[in-house]
Amino acid sequence: MSNSKTAAPPAGARKRRKSTSAWLDFLCVLPALAFLLVFIYYPIVDLVRISFTDWNLIKPQYNYVGFDNWIWLFTGSGTKYLLNSLKVTVLYTAGELAVTIIGGIIFALIFNRMTKFFGTMRAIVFVPKYVAMSSAAVIFLWIFNKNTGILNHFLGILGIAPVDWLGDRNIALLSVLMLTGWRAIGYGMMIYLSAMMGISKDYYEAASLDGANAFQRFKSITLPLLSPTTLFLFVTTFISAMKVFQSVDILTSGGPYRSTEVLVYLVYQYAMRDFRIDRAATIAIVFFILLLIFTAATMKVSNKNVHYDS
Repeated sequence: MSNSKTAAPPAGARKRRKSTSAWLDFLCVLPALAFLLVFIYYPIVDLVRISFTDWNLIKPQYNYVGFDNWIWLFTGSGTKYLLNSLKVTVLYTAGELAVTIIGGIIFALIFNRMTKFFGTMRAIVFVPKYVAMSSAAVIFLWIFNKNTGILNHFLGILGIAPVDWLGDRNIALLSVLMLTGWRAIGYGMMIYLSAMMGISKDYYEAASLDGANAFQRFKSITLPLLSPTTLFLFVTTFISAMKVFQSVDILTSGGPYRSTEVLVYLVYQYAMRDFRIDRAATIAIVFFILLLIFTAATMKVSNKNVHYDS
């Protein structure tokens, strides 16, 4: 019985088939690409254009004024507001990072027990993450109220004078961070718990045989192997914290005396209250560039100290 071989298609046919496949692949991603162009990249480009105008929402027309808005922002009266908002944003971001990462890993270590009691406790700590920020902020408005808030009520029982949590410029940002911490610490805990469960027990058994105590095992095994998780939490929390708006808007409206006026709220102030879209666009571009630089620098520095062996 003779063997028959199927003839290979000509080189031209293979080339046309490959070209057709490439075009089909491009057509599959075309809707997503169109969405990005229309709703992300075009607005960014148009934002740059607006920053070179004197666009005021209460006027029917606007003119191109060159670098006037940039001069106002970096050498005029806008500089102090930009620097103040940048300082507030950095302080807030540092606070949220500390709560999410340090608080999250502490709670993960405490609740890393597979029992019903600890499972219930983990659920109680994590549930606030599901509460909408707007709803949580309204609740905390009542909690922080100087005259009728439950927090000052408990302080009164302890003999401590009432505290103006949202009206004192020295502690208003801390009050906002208390709301953030209430919602964020459970998220950090659950992320770390899932990462801890992926660490092989062999590492801990070998370290115990070598005489390492609990702290030494945590320092030499747990922390290094959690570094990818820490990097993930750091980057995602950093970006979300830099863009904070709702909690500040509802609790303090940027006050008192601009002590909680973060960068996003500053953009909102100029755009929606002062109707200066031109200045809001200029600040938004600066904020976008700073966010890119900080995120890229964080990734570059952190990747050198991240261990992906788990």
